[in-house]
Amino acid sequence: MAKPMSAEFRPQTTYLNTASHGLFPARTTSVLEAAVREMAAGEMDQVGYYERVEAARATFARLVGVPPTRVATGSAVSVHVGLIAQSLPEGTEVLVADGDFSSLVNPFHVRSGLRFRSAPLEGLADAVRPGTGLVAVSSVQSADGRVADLAAVRAAADAHGARVLVDTTQSTGWLPLDPALADYTVCGAYKWLLCPRGTSFLTVPRDGGGLRPLHAGWLAGEQPWDTCYGPIRELAHSARRFDESPPFLPYLGAEASLGLVAELGPAAIGEHNRGLAARFRAGLRELGHAPVEADSAIVAVPGLGDSAEALAKAGVVLSARAGNLRAAFHLYNTEAEVDRTLEVLAEHVRG
Repeated sequence: MAKPMSAEFRPQTTYLNTASHGLFPARTTSVLEAAVREMAAGEMDQVGYYERVEAARATFARLVGVPPTRVATGSAVSVHVGLIAQSLPEGTEVLVADGDFSSLVNPFHVRSGLRFRSAPLEGLADAVRPGTGLVAVSSVQSADGRVADLAAVRAAADAHGARVLVDTTQSTGWLPLDPALADYTVCGAYKWLLCPRGTSFLTVPRDGGGLRPLHAGWLAGEQPWDTCYGPIRELAHSARRFDESPPFLPYLGAEASLGLVAELGPAAIGEHNRGLAARFRAGLRELGHAPVEADSAIVAVPGLGDSAEALAKAGVVLSARAGNLRAAFHLYNTEAEVDRTLEVLAEHVRG
């Protein structure tokens, strides 16, 4: 799969920075432009917009293998994680991976009354112990692309009666996840799912997983259009009780972007992405660099973070994270772009 949907993308750079933000497909750009014109002209179909939010929820649910009734919509991963953190009983021990992304870690760290602990990613499963109530980990590490052993984490959590929260922001869209490995997942959709920023999804167990609808608005009602004034007597029977009120533009765009990812299939996209990443790692070794070893769409090169600015001047967009030069390969990237990036990097290092 050299370039699955070239007609959908028109990057003006060699864009290898999906781990920071994905590119919009042409269909998404068209939807957003049309919606902006509607809003400016007073021609909004707000009921129709909410229906399209539901369509986005359903497509995301299909991508991750759970019923739509288990998916809540929101605007940011930290809000979803904060909901979980604030719902935990006093004294709960939360175990996280060392150096994991702050939006996953910080809501537990700042909540008083929890016991907070971290351990190396490779030893996370072994660090689960009696009394651990929740293990929270990213499926793929943002800083360096390492992939968590979620099967081991799940087994250890089950052995000690703990729940598992997985942040799939850096994996959903290219790395399928067995839903049985997590009680909760959170996913910022503006990266690998190519959605506008302001779209985030939370999945919960069928019974709600003990979460409290702490920011319940009018949409949290089972019949929201009939109970949008005064206290809601009947909360939604689904995960919609945990929704934030959706920002229209991001979710209208999300419906289109998620549709493209669903058409191509995360498994096929992942094969493409990992193939490009493996080519890049091999080239880096030939240049004398030592990338972080991982079967991941994200490639990190320790100590080369300061090269990102020079590469950007040459039209190659990557990022610097935790001292690493970080490249992220997605469905709009090609082998030719991998090779050009290696050439530019070699010239920069020689110069």
